[in-house]
Amino acid sequence: MKTKTDIKDRFVIIMAGGRGERFWPLSREKMPKQLLTLFGKRSFLQQAVDNVLPLVPLKNIFIITNAAQIAEVRKQLPKLPKDNVVAEPIGRDTCAAVTLGAALVGARSTTGVMAVLPADHVIPEENKFQQVLSDAFDVAAQGQAIVTIGIKPTEPATGYGYIQTGAELPTPPGAKKTKTVFYKAERFVEKPNYETALDYVNSGQYRWNAGMFVWSFITVTNGLEKHQPEMFAACQRWFKVANNPAKLAKILAKEYTSIKKVSIDYALMEHAQNVIVADGAFEWDDLGAWNALARHLKADAEGNCAVADFIHVDAARNIIYDARTKNRTPIAVVGLRDSILVQTDDAVLLAHKSQAQKVKELVRKLGEDAKLKKLI
Repeated sequence: MKTKTDIKDRFVIIMAGGRGERFWPLSREKMPKQLLTLFGKRSFLQQAVDNVLPLVPLKNIFIITNAAQIAEVRKQLPKLPKDNVVAEPIGRDTCAAVTLGAALVGARSTTGVMAVLPADHVIPEENKFQQVLSDAFDVAAQGQAIVTIGIKPTEPATGYGYIQTGAELPTPPGAKKTKTVFYKAERFVEKPNYETALDYVNSGQYRWNAGMFVWSFITVTNGLEKHQPEMFAACQRWFKVANNPAKLAKILAKEYTSIKKVSIDYALMEHAQNVIVADGAFEWDDLGAWNALARHLKADAEGNCAVADFIHVDAARNIIYDARTKNRTPIAVVGLRDSILVQTDDAVLLAHKSQAQKVKELVRKLGEDAKLKKLI
């Protein structure tokens, strides 16, 4: 039995095609959240690559993005082979991106094991993450298991999907015991209301669905063949030309608009019987909107978190972010509570923290106005 993955057979697909609309006005179509450096010195995408480099050769890392962002992705990752950055002609949700990733990996190695990871998550404990990911690679290489990394919830969050875990799985005969605990996946559940989420957290049987998956090329294509035959057929066509970037771009341009728009959770994970959950015992955050930034910035005595030249009187629990690159001036606030204030060179956002998710609606409204469309 194969108990360890050869490093040359390990691949990572980083999905980096999102627009991050809830982080407007800083996040724009050509420079979305995953390409921003909100804190630290590296963008979220650069950090995502840094986190997997000890486990996977650089040449085995693929970035799936879109045409508007491809130039900036390549600029931010100059050492990554140019052809490893692949643009989707149009967004078709995560199942299409996974199918494309499988074709890219299979064309390099039909014995390959691939991790599918988001580009915009915050993982401060990279060593713990790398241990879990390495163990997940090895378990996925042993057989037909689909491995998903589940994060132990720290609060009854309603913005995440959840995975119900079953029994802890024993180490297979002949395999080396991993440091990571693995469970049988009982079911995937959509974003719950607060009371349901509280029950999930208190039960200890649920993990946050972080959208991180590890599987062999054979396992994922078998899953597509069984549950999404149209996607499987597309994967076969793309596989044949995946090592020829010009031919691949041509066939994607021709076929992608007619591909079904569906998430990998709906398309595969909720139907498959061979899903196991790796216990993601590391600090993790999905920065879904501006109010999440407060978890990573130091607050003053009144709870204000500021990346700005900020002065206030009687203001509390605000997030103030100044992204201006020229003519930066102090931001003075009086009596403001529980709000988000973001300033860029060409726009200002002021929102109540409880309404942070609605910034996405604001971006849609900007897109409908001919004069303001340039701001998205």
